[in-house]
Amino acid sequence: MAQSVGIKDVARVAGVSVGTVSNVINRPDTVAAETRARVLSAIDRLGYVRSESARQLRAGRSRIMGLLVLDMGNPFFVDVARGAERAARQTGLGVMVCNSAQDAGEEAEYLSLFAEQRVRGVLLTPADATGRNIAAFRRHGIPFVLVDRVAEGTTECSVSVDDVAGGALAVGHLVDAGHRSVAYVSGPPGLNQVRDRRTGALNALAEAGLGPESLTELPTERLDVAAGRDAGARLLGLAERPTAVFCANDLLALGVLQAMYAAGVGVPDDLAIVGYDDIEFAAAAAVPLTSVRQPAVTMGALAAGLLLEETESGGTPHEHRRVVLRPELVVRRSSLSAR
Repeated sequence: MAQSVGIKDVARVAGVSVGTVSNVINRPDTVAAETRARVLSAIDRLGYVRSESARQLRAGRSRIMGLLVLDMGNPFFVDVARGAERAARQTGLGVMVCNSAQDAGEEAEYLSLFAEQRVRGVLLTPADATGRNIAAFRRHGIPFVLVDRVAEGTTECSVSVDDVAGGALAVGHLVDAGHRSVAYVSGPPGLNQVRDRRTGALNALAEAGLGPESLTELPTERLDVAAGRDAGARLLGLAERPTAVFCANDLLALGVLQAMYAAGVGVPDDLAIVGYDDIEFAAAAAVPLTSVRQPAVTMGALAAGLLLEETESGGTPHEHRRVVLRPELVVRRSSLSAR
């Protein structure tokens, strides 16, 4: 195995001191042009690459921001990452994106990795409903911002969407279309987002004079298309099938849509469907999907901005903030049946 080239090797080949090589890399304007050219030539010939980890250890500041999301298979979180990356890049930082896969154990391991790498800060969508992972990570003193989650019981910054309002938008739309019995494909009950969207759905039913019995909940272990297909099969097996379904995200909704198509159930005539997130695939589905839009790219950018404000505060007290964005209902064919 070839040995790595170090700064001492560059200095030896260029015939200069290690300090001069360091100046050429970090403060080139302080080195004479001829000497600078000689050092750069040696760097090119040897293929020297600066050890960023060593530089970070000396400086005590990383150029990396961590981002830990629930599911990188969900385009919503891809958009969150895109927004965070754009904001970080404007200040010369990179983003290390990790996927907890909705697993508290995976989340704990990645948070430990971020601490080992001494990242500048972390953007986190928690998978652990108990809060133990956050409490353990807080001991490292690394700033973090919660994304797609209100910072309940914590003092840290957060950027989220009003999911209670979003659930009310979805089910209010279905009620206005004449539906009086709605299924809620809800996902893992431990997630705050899932519970808040259910609360919004119940609020919309109550406002229409309908009781909680009008909402049939179909929980799932995951928030993906396969879980949606499974929920769709259970929905088809109900003795009294609701006429509409609200799903906690678009992947679940697309799975329900697939199950209905396979069973010959018409959407929206036999069953209206509303999703959540408004991912790109929602509009491109075989039956374009009505969805509650979350501004995912904006969420990522705002969260990164809050984290950068805290890490660049220069020792002055940082004011933690909760940013709550408003969702928007995007109506498409999947919910437009006439009743």
